[in-house]
Amino acid sequence: MFDRFDLTLEIGRRTEAAGPFYYSERTEDDSTLAFPPVVSFYKNSAVDSGEFDFLYPLLSFENYGDEWRWQFCEMLSFAGGRQADEFETRRFTLFPIYFQQRSLDTNLNYTALFPFYGHWQYRLYRDKTFFVMFPFYSETQKRDIVTDNYLWPVGHIRHGDGLNGWQIWPFAGAEHKVVTTETNGFGDVTSIGGHEQSFVLWPFWVSQDNNLGTDNPEKFRASIPLFALTRSPSRDTTSVVWPLFTVVDERGKKYHEWEGPWPFVIFARGEGKTTDRVWPLFSRSHNATIESDSYGWPFYSYKRIHDDPLDLQSTRILFYLFTGVTERNTATGEVKLRRDAWPFFTWRKDFNGNTRLQIFAPIEAILSESRGITRNWSPLWTLWHSEKNAQNGMANESGLWNLYHRESNPEFKKISLVFGLYQYQNVDGQSRTRLFYLPLSGKK
Repeated sequence: MFDRFDLTLEIGRRTEAAGPFYYSERTEDDSTLAFPPVVSFYKNSAVDSGEFDFLYPLLSFENYGDEWRWQFCEMLSFAGGRQADEFETRRFTLFPIYFQQRSLDTNLNYTALFPFYGHWQYRLYRDKTFFVMFPFYSETQKRDIVTDNYLWPVGHIRHGDGLNGWQIWPFAGAEHKVVTTETNGFGDVTSIGGHEQSFVLWPFWVSQDNNLGTDNPEKFRASIPLFALTRSPSRDTTSVVWPLFTVVDERGKKYHEWEGPWPFVIFARGEGKTTDRVWPLFSRSHNATIESDSYGWPFYSYKRIHDDPLDLQSTRILFYLFTGVTERNTATGEVKLRRDAWPFFTWRKDFNGNTRLQIFAPIEAILSESRGITRNWSPLWTLWHSEKNAQNGMANESGLWNLYHRESNPEFKKISLVFGLYQYQNVDGQSRTRLFYLPLSGKK
């Protein structure tokens, strides 16, 4: 019913009580207090960050330094912090209806009531967005390119640094950009290629000349589904009755590829890529650093990335029914392992040789990196949990929410059954037994 013990895989202490409904944990930098599944608190003093969850993921709070955010169901959120100019900003969002930001720098202020009227900054992959009765009119900006949309996505007029374009989709459109330059973060001036693009009755006629003014200009012409052609110094692609028949001559990456119909049937040969695919029956593909195989997809799939010092291998059977991941550091020989069998167990071994096993893992086997699930929900359905420290030999085992609990290292062993009604302890050869909390024996 109550237990306090040293952590196995790091220096710290953990307290558990009332089965799975309370625990606290403290290490040198981290502290956690939780009443699963209702509420949990997490704090990291090293980086000044913290998290709070209430019925995760219903309501949560996160902070990192001066940045903070409250969210409810990922729809209602409050956030704030300091921008690069040191001005405090506060944001309120009722997604996807209302967006607001306020700051001492009034240039950062915005209000938007979607779809009626408003503007926002640095949202939805755009630096700025302004709209009136969307989709009737909106203006977006990304870097220097400004796009005025009318009845989005039908009509737009676009302009920017050396760029002008228009479209009335799908009837006609054209865009022209000259060669421009930009200065990167190292102060070097680099060129950005230009392009000439147009279409008529898309996709029945599409014409694009890309990367103009560079070492690899590219011409693309297509009348889908009749044909599609790409020509450049590094790559030629020819498609007939797309996507039924396609031939690729990839001179830059040194391989030839035959597709038909894409992406179900592909064969490639060359130094840069070798592929045999008749999906979903089988698929085998590899190059100098990446290998990808599957048989009876999704029954079996295998992927490998070998790029020293990383050697990463992943095997899946029926999506998440079984997952095996092996990560090897080829420079040191250290190995990190992961084995999941949904929903039965998840097992980990880190680079230091430490292991962790959890039996019954209905979500952890799928969302393996979700700290919110691990902190708030895992204690409720974990039937068995064990950890072992490879450096000091310390081990910890727990079954049925501490109905059985065992701690050990080379110097001591402690066993508890039925929430402590039976206890056994052996320290440096001295043993002690308790039954119903009463001592029965103690001897060398």
